Amino acid sequence: MKKTIIILSCILSLTTINSCSDYLDPENFSSVSEAQQFESTSDTFTALVGVYSQLAGDDGYGQRLALIYPHSSDDFRTSGDYNCNDRRGISTFGACPTNTELNKPFLKLYSGIERANLCIKNIPLSPVYQTGSDADKKLMDRYLGEALTLRAQFYYELIRNWGDVPFQDKPSADYDNLYLPKTDRDVIYEKIIADLAQASALVPWRSEGSTTNARISKGFVKGLRARIALARAGYSLRRSPQQMAQGSNPQTYYQIAYDECKDIMNHAGEHSLNPSYEAVFRALHSNTQDATNEIIFCVGAFGGNARTDSKIGYYNGLKHDDNSNWKGGGGINALPIYFYEFTKYDLRRDMNVGIFKVNNANQAEIVNAISFTDSKYRKSWTNITGPSQNLAVDWPLLRFSDVLLMFAEADNEIHGVPSTEAINAVKLVRNRAYAGNLGQVGTIPTDKVGFFNYIVQERLLELGSEGIRKYDLIRWNLLDAKITETRQKLTAFASGTGQYANVPLNLYYKKSVYDPTKSAQQNVNDIDIFFTGGDKSQVFYMPSQDATPTGYTKIAWRAAVLPTYISDPVKGFAQYFQPNKKELLPIYSDIIQSNYNLTQDYGY
Repeated sequence: MKKTIIILSCILSLTTINSCSDYLDPENFSSVSEAQQFESTSDTFTALVGVYSQLAGDDGYGQRLALIYPHSSDDFRTSGDYNCNDRRGISTFGACPTNTELNKPFLKLYSGIERANLCIKNIPLSPVYQTGSDADKKLMDRYLGEALTLRAQFYYELIRNWGDVPFQDKPSADYDNLYLPKTDRDVIYEKIIADLAQASALVPWRSEGSTTNARISKGFVKGLRARIALARAGYSLRRSPQQMAQGSNPQTYYQIAYDECKDIMNHAGEHSLNPSYEAVFRALHSNTQDATNEIIFCVGAFGGNARTDSKIGYYNGLKHDDNSNWKGGGGINALPIYFYEFTKYDLRRDMNVGIFKVNNANQAEIVNAISFTDSKYRKSWTNITGPSQNLAVDWPLLRFSDVLLMFAEADNEIHGVPSTEAINAVKLVRNRAYAGNLGQVGTIPTDKVGFFNYIVQERLLELGSEGIRKYDLIRWNLLDAKITETRQKLTAFASGTGQYANVPLNLYYKKSVYDPTKSAQQNVNDIDIFFTGGDKSQVFYMPSQDATPTGYTKIAWRAAVLPTYISDPVKGFAQYFQPNKKELLPIYSDIIQSNYNLTQDYGY
């Protein structure tokens, strides 16, 4: 039998709900009825773990949904040459419907929805509600809230990548016809926004539920509701007519985002900014909480396998050569101009952009400007050495700094100008980035347009390589404009004109011992880069000399950006982007063929 959209999502998924058996020992549900799964709180929790498991792994936020689908926009791109049938096709906006990278993530999201639907249906029917203690009933309510939240996350991910999709809010067995057509995304948004309001009343705050950041707390429920509300208020590619259009009644949804973010901010004891930007990401490499719980929710990774673990730090992140202590990284490249969006005083620069690699002798050496990597993730920050690809690095789905910036954006839209509270929220984020150099923070605009543009830029700097930027630009209807602007900046960078007039053509450096215990900034400072001007922090902002100094190695900096990097059909940046089409991905062709009610749309 051909797979339909729903049947492919595990049919009843009961036979595979033990995918988290690494730390649970659940019963084999292939011999258990649907209702029996929810006869106790412990069995219900096991079912809920099965829903959580669909976040992880190579086809979830362990690789494809986190590292391949979000690129590229004006910050990062997948390495390698264009091919419409692999990950590079997705990165260059040139994916074919036959691209197999489109298949399993789509199916996995629906599998998560199916599992969530089983919990959402059966938890209220459980005998625990009839005979259980008040504590047990409260626990079951919590599980229900978590299942509602997970289903909302799965649908949000489907919508932001594929637009209108088939909608199921009950288990497959309860449908007479599994060949479902697409449902308008606004209908789905309305449902999951309402579900999250319900979940918010059921799920406790982090401290109340003794919740780690790998489990949903009230903070994430509210933050996800704010994020989805901003998506509903913003632009998206519509089917009829096929063009970018803003959602109806945007002020209603800005207000939801404002209220939810404000409530999180009012519970500073639950989540707040970590004084150290770097420490937030270091914690993800050891499956620990950062000191102030800035990471509100992350996808936990474990098990050393493609189903439940992650390749974060191996596929992406700082490049470590094959014969170094740590093999991996480098699969995603930062655009050369992204480095120059940061000032030299911004502590986020060397975290977001890795300008060096770790060579086979475990030394740091500068790479050319088209080989920069994302640097928040590093295999050398884990305790794993050798060729292993699964590093158990968690993926952050929501941070408190994102909440602050969403609040400021919603405030500005509601009031027509940013309030003092909105300006202060942005200032918190900005001040952390400039710790030790607060005099360099600059002035935050106080008019609506100026403040909005400031938010656009600040989110670029704060949330780099976190799988957010492309979707931000889409909901602002800025993706086309930013891709065009990025090409213009790359051209100016290559020619050394405009804002890049003083960027060096080449750099000259000596290798240094790489010490992963040092900060990202210190790793860069430790590399001896030749400079005659006195203040070595200026080396990236002053023209270079022509001859290679004795004892130094020459590396192409501006010289590395050739015309092929910008406009070549195989190597060019975002070469296949088309506005009013490529904002969304095609659905994998076999899935279309399996459901006669499902259409491809958007010109694919």
